[in-house]
Amino acid sequence: MKILYVENHQAFIDAVKREFLKDHDIQVVPTVQEAKVGADDSFDLVMCDYDLNDGKGNEFVEYFRTIDSAIPIIAVSSHTKGNDAMLKAGANAVCKKIEFKNINKVISGLVS
Repeated sequence: MKILYVENHQAFIDAVKREFLKDHDIQVVPTVQEAKVGADDSFDLVMCDYDLNDGKGNEFVEYFRTIDSAIPIIAVSSHTKGNDAMLKAGANAVCKKIEFKNINKVISGLVS
């Protein structure tokens, strides 16, 4: 599966790639702007953090929904406020960072 992962914490990115999503093709971008530039319909899934270097994840989720309404988006913030904002902006599901061991179950619930 090809995943766009909007995240700016390298240690977490490394852990996710190594421990949870090693069997997937993951393209990581750390900013809202880079995510907007790289976003297209070639991805099977988007995962997005809330606190990014140049803005908030809900900005990207809103933008992405204007270019593709079908690709699932998972909000992956540590904070309820951020996840709630991304759900309101159009994310389909939440997997808090503290619960990341469940990410494959969340993905399976969205992508058949």
